[in-house]
Amino acid sequence: MMNLDTLLQKMWVDYCQLNPAAKRIYDIFTAEGETVLNDHIALRTFNHPRLGIESLAKHFKKLGYVEKGEYTFVEKKLYAKHYEHPNMDNPKIFISELELEKVSPFIRETVNQLVAQVPDSVIESETFAMAGRPWKVNWETYAKLAEESEYASWVAAYGFRPNHFTVNVNKLNKFNDLPTLNKFVQEKGYTLNKSGGEIKGTKADYLEQSSTMASEIPVKFDDGSTHNIPGCYYEFAKRYPLDNGQLYQGFVAKSADKIFESTNKQK
Repeated sequence: MMNLDTLLQKMWVDYCQLNPAAKRIYDIFTAEGETVLNDHIALRTFNHPRLGIESLAKHFKKLGYVEKGEYTFVEKKLYAKHYEHPNMDNPKIFISELELEKVSPFIRETVNQLVAQVPDSVIESETFAMAGRPWKVNWETYAKLAEESEYASWVAAYGFRPNHFTVNVNKLNKFNDLPTLNKFVQEKGYTLNKSGGEIKGTKADYLEQSSTMASEIPVKFDDGSTHNIPGCYYEFAKRYPLDNGQLYQGFVAKSADKIFESTNKQK
């Protein structure tokens, strides 16, 4: 079995291929003398019987991860869980799924057609979290999915891979508050997600988050066409202590709802 450090490193490499901006931001921080640690990694899927949250989570559970929290996003028709490792230096894993019973027949039928193409061997692989797109999809289908659900279209185009990594702001020295960090990132030429404000959440929520907008990258579809579509983004998370002095480790649904929009197409 692949060890956790190797898996996380492979996921980071895969993620940076889809989001070279994240690697550049990471390098900018390290050039400033920062040690950049990862707060959490997010993955997306559908709540199809073969591909629900558990299909991804089981591979992390084998490596010691434990389920900790669950979240519902009514407007986006999403449900999510997060997992933590006993060694808190390891990133949390946040896995969301599109609730197919709440979407249109078109999305349900399309997802069923996509899932039918996925071999069991892909789902059972210990590298399922970065398997990429395991089905064929054309541009027309992607575009039609995007009209109803940006989330559905993203998973259809990219399949299974990290949607975002997250800088642990608490572990930074010069940039350990989000206003300072956001200003620095924007001065370097990166666009932040302003949905719900540049900073989502407050100290009273025990969690503040911000993120870049996903850069558009060329994706080849199975009709032979190539189109630029939003890829991955980089998130920044600052956590605050609970009354017991321990840093809050969960997530805030109303904030995460806006963070999801980091993969929306920029106007």
